[in-house]
Amino acid sequence: MQKRIENTMRSLKKYLYNPWAIALGFCTLLAILFGVLWILVPPPPKTIEMATGFPTGLYYQFGERLKSELSQEGVALQVKATGGTSDNLALLSDPKSGIDFAMVQGGVADTKNYPNLVSIAGMFYEPVWVWYRESAFKNEGGQLRVLSQLKGKHVSIGNEGSGTLALSQTLLKASGIPDNAIQAQKLKPDEAIKNLISGELDAAFIVAAAEAPVLEKFYTIPGIRLMNFDQADAYARNFPYLSKVSVPRGLLSIEYDLPRQDIQVLAPTATLVAHNNINPAMVSLILGASYDILKSYSRLQKIGEFPSNVGLDFPLQVDAEIYLKDGPSFLHRNLPFWTAVWVGRFMKIVIPLLVILIPFFTYLPAATNLLLKLKLARVYEELKVIEKNALNPDMREKNFKDLDSIEKRVGNIKVSRLDAKELYDLKGHVGDVRNRLNHIK
Repeated sequence: MQKRIENTMRSLKKYLYNPWAIALGFCTLLAILFGVLWILVPPPPKTIEMATGFPTGLYYQFGERLKSELSQEGVALQVKATGGTSDNLALLSDPKSGIDFAMVQGGVADTKNYPNLVSIAGMFYEPVWVWYRESAFKNEGGQLRVLSQLKGKHVSIGNEGSGTLALSQTLLKASGIPDNAIQAQKLKPDEAIKNLISGELDAAFIVAAAEAPVLEKFYTIPGIRLMNFDQADAYARNFPYLSKVSVPRGLLSIEYDLPRQDIQVLAPTATLVAHNNINPAMVSLILGASYDILKSYSRLQKIGEFPSNVGLDFPLQVDAEIYLKDGPSFLHRNLPFWTAVWVGRFMKIVIPLLVILIPFFTYLPAATNLLLKLKLARVYEELKVIEKNALNPDMREKNFKDLDSIEKRVGNIKVSRLDAKELYDLKGHVGDVRNRLNHIK
């Protein structure tokens, strides 16, 4: 047993003193570190899912256009139709839903309930349109100008799960209109249109961008008008997520002359929201695609005004903040998306490795000297064994044979001028051992 241990220790020493074994060990460690970092820096997914809204709304339309843009870069976007903002937040906060992104109406979410969500960017204004029948407000000259006029009226305040419902309830409460002061109905847009036509409704709230297809269905309703918010400034100052937006006469439809006069409306910002662990490359890809899409959304906002970092409920994701301020990174500006992703990923791995390797290269001369000492030490260990067995006549022939092998190896060792003394000292010691063997009979 003792002999086996000694053989094992001798074998370990042999490899310890071998520079090639040390180099191989270092390369193995380097490969392991690279592999670990490669796992810790994952690539962006090739398939993502986004919660939007009704198929007739701009959330869904925006998702479909984004899907087309991303497909050109090899990323598949699945667009999910939902009831609106509240549904989207519920899906996004549910880890089992598979939703990666969601469109969210400004001012709806209580951000304390969603600590793991971040804003990617505000995408477009989403005004509060209040459609009403002129005949329902004859005593006010056929015009609806303040929300307190809705008392006692039949009003659609938006369907369950929608941002329209949350915002309309907030505005009505701020206007001093309790739930029992109006005949409130929680209807989807198509249902509200049907009831406006039949006369069962006096007014209907709908939150949608000016380009949303659903608004076109209101144009042909007889005797319909759009509310002018006379108190728009007051609402905007009390609710920071709301902006006052001017709508010129005929902006929605020149053919139907809607609105029939210049009006002012309130508008939250439609925001793209994601999990806070979203891949940075995906943020860059989506924002780049959004710039191209939003060029056509220019009825109520200036070209280039969106994507924006203003009017957001959730904190802005750090990579989105950099993108909105400085534009795409050098790699994404000059390389195809996936090429930029792999180059960027490689750099994120190599830089930490360089941090490890640069100090190593600083001490490379000392490491080289250490390797030489280990090599010489190995020879001295072998010389000790020969001297130990020098008086054993049975080992005489083996001792001379081992010594010849040592002399050949020592003769092939290459050293710098600074280390020449140590090599020549070793050669002298080898000669001393030979002389000692020659004098033993």
